[in-house]
Amino acid sequence: MKKQILALTVLAVAAATGAATAADLPRGSYYSQPAPGSYYNWAGWYAGAMVGYQWGDVPGTNTKPSGVLGGLTGGYNWQQGQFVFGGETDLQLSGADDTFAPYKFSNPWFGTLRGRVGMAWNNILFYGTGGLAYGGLKGESGALSESKTHIGWTLGLGVELGLARQWSAKIEYLYADLGNRAYSITGTSNGLETNFIRVGVNYHF
Repeated sequence: MKKQILALTVLAVAAATGAATAADLPRGSYYSQPAPGSYYNWAGWYAGAMVGYQWGDVPGTNTKPSGVLGGLTGGYNWQQGQFVFGGETDLQLSGADDTFAPYKFSNPWFGTLRGRVGMAWNNILFYGTGGLAYGGLKGESGALSESKTHIGWTLGLGVELGLARQWSAKIEYLYADLGNRAYSITGTSNGLETNFIRVGVNYHF
């Protein structure tokens, strides 16, 4: 009888220990084939906010719009071992503008739709990104003004740090070329070549 009680006690302790260990592990949906030795997983949906600074050039006008920016972003990641890939979109408001007589050009808003490919080392993700860029460009000369939507492309690099199971922070650099369109105030085609440095936080669902 004592042996049976001892055996049951050992089994109970083992079961309790196993349950406690399982409770400490992240939910199964949070992991998707993590790399050996890695405890952070990037797979799934996320959304967040970013702020940063923009500087660039409107060729042919000597204007160099620059200013602060801020906006929202969201996307989805897949993970296979250390390899992380996915898609991301964002929409930003920007205060970038510049005046060089007789012209003033500003880029009040822009957005991107990009792919991301990277390598994760535990909770640190290094990635490259590229895809579609679009945005508004407003030209002014005296009492005349024109506003057009431009479409182009973007490429960049970034690093993202997992702070907790559902939170991460990132910093990234993007270069964007918004293609030329005809402007009557300049009598020629103008576009925007611009750079972005952005920092942000993401919430992972």
